[in-house]
Amino acid sequence: MKKILLKINAWLHLWLGLVSGIIVVILSVTGCALVFEHDIKDLLYNYYSVEPQESEKQLPPSILYKSVKATYPELEVSSFWYYGLDKSVKISIDHSDSLIYVNPYTADILAIVDHEDFFHEMDEGHRQLWLPRKIGRQVVGWATAIFFFITLSGIILWWPKKWNKRHAKQALTINWKAKLKRINYDLHNVLGFYSLTLALLIAFTGLIMAFPFVRKQVIALAGGYPPRVKIEKALVDSTNNIPPTNALIVADSIWHFVRKEVALKNKEAVIVHLPEEDEETVYACTDMHGGSWRDLYFDRNSITLLPTSQKALKDAKAAEWISRSNYGLHTGFIGGMTTKILYFTASLICASLPITGFYIWWGKRKKKPKGKKNKDNTRLAKKELVSAD
Repeated sequence: MKKILLKINAWLHLWLGLVSGIIVVILSVTGCALVFEHDIKDLLYNYYSVEPQESEKQLPPSILYKSVKATYPELEVSSFWYYGLDKSVKISIDHSDSLIYVNPYTADILAIVDHEDFFHEMDEGHRQLWLPRKIGRQVVGWATAIFFFITLSGIILWWPKKWNKRHAKQALTINWKAKLKRINYDLHNVLGFYSLTLALLIAFTGLIMAFPFVRKQVIALAGGYPPRVKIEKALVDSTNNIPPTNALIVADSIWHFVRKEVALKNKEAVIVHLPEEDEETVYACTDMHGGSWRDLYFDRNSITLLPTSQKALKDAKAAEWISRSNYGLHTGFIGGMTTKILYFTASLICASLPITGFYIWWGKRKKKPKGKKNKDNTRLAKKELVSAD
């Protein structure tokens, strides 16, 4: 029975790997590109970074809004994305693919660019293979599920028959002095083993993103979310005298409040949505650090933080922590540059596995069976005897 199960495992590993191989290569390569997206942008785009100054010198959303409207009166500003003291502010526009970058200290417009740049294309490929969203997401999701399975099956194939010095060395090191086929075999097995933990983590967090039922099961196993707070009536702060009708004053007030009273990490990195006339709840975002963030909701009339807002990540229960940290765990952002390098390396190895695996299969496919080889040798011997006569 054990031999049968091992054969089934090997068969599934081979054919599922061949089926999903091209998709895994695309997802891994695009993932490599996205790991260092912000770092590369810092180097390539001069409008992405600014000379850092004191926090008090940053200008509020209303001033940046007026600067944009003075230059582009026809554009409707949607939100302000403050990324920190050394970064420009990204301003999104309603019903437009354009993004405007503004200096947060001078309100000078640094650039207006199309958001569909190289990294946007890499993101589209990574999320949906450049296919229509509904189809592409499903293809990526199931390919990720297959990759998760073949990664687990691969550890069974890799496991040495005996844990002695010779077998351990073969399983854990690459013999660079061997022939090309043997080196390729070692690259597949050994590198696959060393990237195993991160490969499984990347795949599993990808499954949580791809399939709502996986996310629900993980959250349920982690204890579930706390009961949702229902708001019957908007909360009003009687001490707040800010006029509720002016969207710019509301945005400025929220921006100041989040930075001074709410933010715990990366305090100058704040997203503020500019409310429309009929919006009573205003969205903001803070604590953008390590691939996680904190969603905030304010009552427009009182500029009061609503109970539906997220707590600080350090105060989150297990289920909420997993949900909010999933993106950072998937991308490698959670630990800064160290984990980015580790994830980049693991993704690069994952991209190579279908290629080295295919080469192993192709080499075995071309290899003649022993019986056929013996017959060919017999025929050759007979031919030589006839020639001698």
